[in-house]
Amino acid sequence: MAKQTITIYDVAREAGVSMATVSRVVNGNPNVKPSTRKKVSDVIEKLNYRPNAVARGLASKKTTTVGVILPSVTNLFFAQLARGIDDIALMYKYNIILANSDESKEKEIQVFNTMLDNQVDGIVFMAENVTDSIKREIERTNTPVVFAGTANDIEDAYSVNIDMIAAYHDATSNLLTHKKRVALVTGRPHILLSTQQVEGYKRALSEHQVDFDDSLLIQGSLTYKDASNIVEQLLQAKADAAIIKDDALASAVMSELLDRGIQVPEDFEIISNDNSLISEIVRPALSSIQQPLYDIGAVAMRLLTKVMNNEEVDERRVNLPHKIKHRKTTEE
Repeated sequence: MAKQTITIYDVAREAGVSMATVSRVVNGNPNVKPSTRKKVSDVIEKLNYRPNAVARGLASKKTTTVGVILPSVTNLFFAQLARGIDDIALMYKYNIILANSDESKEKEIQVFNTMLDNQVDGIVFMAENVTDSIKREIERTNTPVVFAGTANDIEDAYSVNIDMIAAYHDATSNLLTHKKRVALVTGRPHILLSTQQVEGYKRALSEHQVDFDDSLLIQGSLTYKDASNIVEQLLQAKADAAIIKDDALASAVMSELLDRGIQVPEDFEIISNDNSLISEIVRPALSSIQQPLYDIGAVAMRLLTKVMNNEEVDERRVNLPHKIKHRKTTEE
């Protein structure tokens, strides 16, 4: 036998008040006598009444629900961002609908529009790349969107990230104090994130009066399965260090180097990008660009609450500080 759903009518009848009074109590309206508030609250607890967010939204035009879109639930980088988002959402009493776009342009559009169909009050968007198609969808909607840990060039966008150009400049400069032929292993050419990383890399080379050598720039839709080919290219280019775009790929490249008898960091230094749990548990532990992943998610969610509630926003684009975290794949 199905369990009967408790409605606002049931609470009002049991408490001997109007449904409007129950609604005011549920929504924290101060215009309710303390004795009445207690009586209604006791009935809500007794009946285990859970207000329907959509039904509440009919009156307030808000659902107190936020959509969070990330490209992969298995990617620790985005998972750590999501933790920060979730904690701040809970603090501000927002429910979260989490959707995985599977790094697919088509599914990304689908889940974005599904969020809008669910009448979310706002969306936190995470991706490696912001495609033209998703840009058009974002620009068409009145629903607030904040980018978290995602490079974008949308005018007037709300965004929380690190300064990726500065981060890759610092990582390259650090390696150039020990090594002579520093490579960059990054994502697909022409996407904004990769462009920023390459720019930071080239700036550091210029400052150290090192000529850019395109054999030391390896780009593409690279995963850990490409490690063997990447190492071949690094060795052919006579690289003695590399900055690698994510921890999984960096770990796989390091394992391939070690299997070939190349010592890390003595013969080859590595700096990764994500500073996720992987960087700490592999051996040797990976040095990394330390992005404040939890904080990026938390600040993005707080920024979204401000936009959704028409609060004053000091900065649309927030850049949080980064560090170079030295572990065992670099010589300090």
